[in-house]
Amino acid sequence: MYQPAEDSFLICDAVAKLKNLNNKKILEMGSGSGVIAEALINNHVDEKNLTLVDINLEAIKNLKQKFPKSKVVRSDLFKKIHGKFDLIIFNPPYLPTDKKEDKESKLATAGGKIGSEIINRFLKQANTYLEKNGKIILLTSSLTKRIDWQDYEKKILEEKKIFFEELVVWELTKY
Repeated sequence: MYQPAEDSFLICDAVAKLKNLNNKKILEMGSGSGVIAEALINNHVDEKNLTLVDINLEAIKNLKQKFPKSKVVRSDLFKKIHGKFDLIIFNPPYLPTDKKEDKESKLATAGGKIGSEIINRFLKQANTYLEKNGKIILLTSSLTKRIDWQDYEKKILEEKKIFFEELVVWELTKY
């Protein structure tokens, strides 16, 4: 399970600034420890309106315990997701795969050979699950190469330079 770090906190900063979320249906992909879900609840989101998704069984057990009123789903991206959402949030694994990294750690941090494979799968599928006028909040890194933005209009919500990379939180909408 991914432990919160600078990227998680940057998304939390962006989420804290979002307005009118109280009656919105929200999906958080890759919920991990639940730190972003907590930021949403602190921003007046009703826990019942949250769908929390992760591929990691340990994360799922933790999320069910921490957020008993939320829908918690173990899924590889959208495979087991039904319905549409007003907001989809994703702090994806975005680093290029490191062959020395253990399997558990790779699930949380590695986005594929060049870092964008999981992001590109997500972007290709996400529009199907967005309500009309829905939005996506997505974090990327300057280390992630060749992101296929599909037909999304992009707006930067937050950015931060840390160590050897720049993190950006994007708001995406369909044209």
